[in-house]
Amino acid sequence: MSKEEPIIQKYMSCEPKTLEAGESVEAAEALMQKLKIRHLPVMKDGVLYGIVSDRDVKMALGLVGSSPQLLKLADICHEKPYQVPPDAKLHEVLDEMAGQHYGSALVVQNKKLVGIFTAIDACRAFSKVLQQRFHEH
Repeated sequence: MSKEEPIIQKYMSCEPKTLEAGESVEAAEALMQKLKIRHLPVMKDGVLYGIVSDRDVKMALGLVGSSPQLLKLADICHEKPYQVPPDAKLHEVLDEMAGQHYGSALVVQNKKLVGIFTAIDACRAFSKVLQQRFHEH
């Protein structure tokens, strides 16, 4: 009897924190540090617009002559981020993330952001799968 392949919904982080595209890069940095996260979905009028990483924020804040209060997330975010439905097969998402060097996948259902799956979530998923495969009797 074979086990059903896990889906991304089982391992994603639910209800990810977001900021609006008009928020400052400085606000994003503060939120990301407070929550200890490295990826932040960006919304525009309640609709998923893009994503920023901690690296994007640090690069933007390091630009000579940039004003952190005036620089907006819309100016630096990656539009059209990698998105998957909650029932996407775990291995397919992992393959795509590895192949494209994505740090995260946004989980979207009915055009609504319902979760985020990051490289940290991938490590947890891999650990859980290994435990189930090799340590459960």
